[in-house]
Amino acid sequence: MTKHSAIKKGVIAAIAMMNATPLMVQAQEAASEGAEVEAITVTGSRIQRAEYTTNSPISVVDDSEIKFQGATSIESVLNKMPQFTADANENVSNGSDGTSQINLRNLGSNRVLTLVNGQRMLPTMGMDVNFIPSALVERVDVVTGGASAVYGSDAISGVVNFILKDDLNGIIFDIQGSGYQHNNDDSATRDLVTSYGYEVPDSSVWDGEKYDFNFAAGTDFVDGKGNITFYAGYRRTEPVLQSERDYSACAISANSTLDGYACGGSGNNPWGRFSVLSGPMTGGSYNNVKDGSKEWDTYGDEYLYNYNPLNYIQRVDRRYTAGMMTHYAVTDTDEVYGSFMFMDDQSFSQIAPSALWFGDDYAINCDNPLMSSQQAAALCGTSAGTSEIIDAYVGYRLDGENARPRRDNLRHTDYRFSLGMRGDINDGITYDVSYLRTTALYQETFMNDVNPERAARALLATDVNGVATCNSVIDGSDSACVPIDVFAYSGISDEAFDYILTSNSTESTQTLDVLSAFSQIDLDYYDISLPWAMTGPAMVVGYEHRKEVLDFEADAIAESYGTEDAYGVIEVDEVYTEIDIPLVEDASWAKYLGINAGLRYSEYTNSDDEGNESEYDATTYKFELSYSPNDDLRFRASFNHAIRAPNVSELFSSQGLGNYSGTDPCSGANPTATFEQCARTGVTEAQYGNIIECPAETCVQQYGGNPNLRPEEADTYTVGIVITPEAVENLSVSLDYYNIKVEDYIGSIDPNLIINQCIATGNSYYCDLFNRSRAGTLFGTDGYVTSTTLNTGYLQTSGVDINANYTYEMGEYGSLGMQLVGTYLNEMVTEPQPGLGTYDCKGLYGPSCGQPVPEWRHNARATWMMPWMDAQVSLLWRYMDSVKLSLNESNEFLTGTNYEINAEIGSYSYFDLAGSIPVGDHLVFRGGINNLLDRDPPIIVSNVLSSFGNGNTFPGMYDPLGRSIYIGLTASF
Repeated sequence: MTKHSAIKKGVIAAIAMMNATPLMVQAQEAASEGAEVEAITVTGSRIQRAEYTTNSPISVVDDSEIKFQGATSIESVLNKMPQFTADANENVSNGSDGTSQINLRNLGSNRVLTLVNGQRMLPTMGMDVNFIPSALVERVDVVTGGASAVYGSDAISGVVNFILKDDLNGIIFDIQGSGYQHNNDDSATRDLVTSYGYEVPDSSVWDGEKYDFNFAAGTDFVDGKGNITFYAGYRRTEPVLQSERDYSACAISANSTLDGYACGGSGNNPWGRFSVLSGPMTGGSYNNVKDGSKEWDTYGDEYLYNYNPLNYIQRVDRRYTAGMMTHYAVTDTDEVYGSFMFMDDQSFSQIAPSALWFGDDYAINCDNPLMSSQQAAALCGTSAGTSEIIDAYVGYRLDGENARPRRDNLRHTDYRFSLGMRGDINDGITYDVSYLRTTALYQETFMNDVNPERAARALLATDVNGVATCNSVIDGSDSACVPIDVFAYSGISDEAFDYILTSNSTESTQTLDVLSAFSQIDLDYYDISLPWAMTGPAMVVGYEHRKEVLDFEADAIAESYGTEDAYGVIEVDEVYTEIDIPLVEDASWAKYLGINAGLRYSEYTNSDDEGNESEYDATTYKFELSYSPNDDLRFRASFNHAIRAPNVSELFSSQGLGNYSGTDPCSGANPTATFEQCARTGVTEAQYGNIIECPAETCVQQYGGNPNLRPEEADTYTVGIVITPEAVENLSVSLDYYNIKVEDYIGSIDPNLIINQCIATGNSYYCDLFNRSRAGTLFGTDGYVTSTTLNTGYLQTSGVDINANYTYEMGEYGSLGMQLVGTYLNEMVTEPQPGLGTYDCKGLYGPSCGQPVPEWRHNARATWMMPWMDAQVSLLWRYMDSVKLSLNESNEFLTGTNYEINAEIGSYSYFDLAGSIPVGDHLVFRGGINNLLDRDPPIIVSNVLSSFGNGNTFPGMYDPLGRSIYIGLTASF
């Protein structure tokens, strides 16, 4: 131990309070008099000294809070904190990649840096907090604001550092089971579903079971010079269908007057929808009748398909984790350390059956024997019965008795290996050299999807001796072809299903290599300090090299859908320094005054496998100030200049087409936009009033990478006060103002914003991004809005975090701990393009704004720590302010069709009850009920449901499945 490793009684408790008053952290026992404590590594700084506290606001979640919430996935705990907005999670099915992400300050999951024990967790594009074994988490440090000067790229909104238990002596076994109980008792919603002829779920359900098993064991060795800790875990989550909740049993949309609910759905229906694109009957719009006969009716809303019931609102998932952490003192001053972590996670998403998608051009021969004469006449006119080919949109959902839901097999296998050595070079001079290697393997197999090329061949059929036969069989180009009968409900045979349904697969390998070396010089060891200070300055200098590689490959079928291979490499060399200078200590006017500053210089080289290359450099820096006039108050302020370098996908991914939630104001028989407005988007006079609506309010956008991207740059300001009054024992309060502005942010312009801006203003920049199909649609293979990646304008958010902790001693009745963490949002501003105006999403949700952005959120917990058997009972109150629909705002970037329904989502309160009780010396039982009152989530119509929406609600923001009941046991020996 170094001579400065011991600190006096109370320092640890003071650090915990001064670093931002931890969220839901149990009171820590002060170190006993004379106890030796190692130098402390504080998240947000490389400075390591026992008495050091960072000036950046930090919130802390400890392991007891994770257990109180009964969490088996760590992102669910963080998403309940007011500073976070839900991102990719287990309740997203359609479009899910199987990962769990965290989004700090609503600036995007790609703008928060995620660490494990102070080192990067996984490759940027392979980030997945499922990797974290929740039972082994000691605490989670959340640092607000930029930290690129300390950690490099990505730390724009802040840092989330998972601190794992890595020094066990003994055995820990933890088991937990949970499930959801929900009463489907919303009579209005049940009546709505029933009125459309759909089934309603049982009035009371129990489902969504989760099982979590964890084991950890550790031991010291070689007379305590070393320690090795092993862990292993298994988690399984059972699926829940949207048919099992009344609010999601049908695809809810707004009614025709936009003031109530209706069960909507998709025009890609199981009876069969057709739109004629060529020949004498061009413009005809038809649907097979529902009784199964081969007759065409005029298409109308009565043929909409309810796609909700087979969709998951909680995905099935199973996860295995394992790993080890070790350290060994090879000398009195030098220590070798290392770790290995492994995860294999497999999840299935499930959505409605595939279809011949309306919007894809198909050719049908006029003598196809599977058509009736009435259908042939409506399709071909006078050419009926001939071999003439007619182009048509065909929407035919493969539902019915032979229905096979689309399933997406999402598998992530991650490895993380680290090895390092640290110690003393001399008194007051330390070093730390490490190597980190992480690999993320991703495999995706999308099953039961229609192969459009096979479907096209199966639609061209001729009568051969009374048997419908594919033309490709006749000419020998595809002897396996089986004709498909799309001219009647449930007309496709099992053999035809087998022919046209295929699976396609993609896989990627992502690696991250980090070589890091830094040294700290603590001048306090040499009694060098400023005249008014007792503690000397400390400085860190370091070097880091990172290399990140993405290798993405698609199989032949996926490539036929437009998916392309991608490869890219990002390399960066960085040098950095940080200095902490105590200026004044124990003066009459200042208990402590000090500054901290940091500087990092980075050189990037980006390349792909086609010889494209880009280079740039970046400089980040920080300045922090801390002032304590006495033991009761501490003022802190910081400025950080941070960057986020474009990732491999943003730089080099190929362009393609994808869906987005939205509507086309120029579609339908009575468009909401005028012809003059629609003409700006490419609509002709003949098309106006005849353009088909985007099916299921799902239009198409073009996405893709851009090798010319520049890094984002962000400036972060924080100013705060920490109050720990001696007059009120066990009370600590902190207030912190934050302001983050991201310039040249990397993203794409929201398609809904593009549409609204072109319609409202006629700005040619936005109107030129329309690509309408020959039928005028914004869906299909030829109709879309261009929304590729670029450096755009700026993002800016600011607000105030409030943290308070108080413990009230109740004598023989124990103590009552009370904690509050709240966030007031001052602004959430976006500038889509430089100089072209801004919009503020504070208090809003909907297209352009995405998920709800409440002005105020808080978590308040009260915990009774009983003296009897050390039992605890805890109640958590989660609150979110009301939010309004952005479409109803007057801002030109937000305004759109005015909705009376969903104009406002009211405020939401959830109450979670938890408790624990020890049994003997080795067992602790725990249990709890989250969403104690079983409050339903808000119903959001599909017309306005946006990012991470699923099952007619926002399942990451609001509890989607009802009350969660869990029970767990921890055994330690």
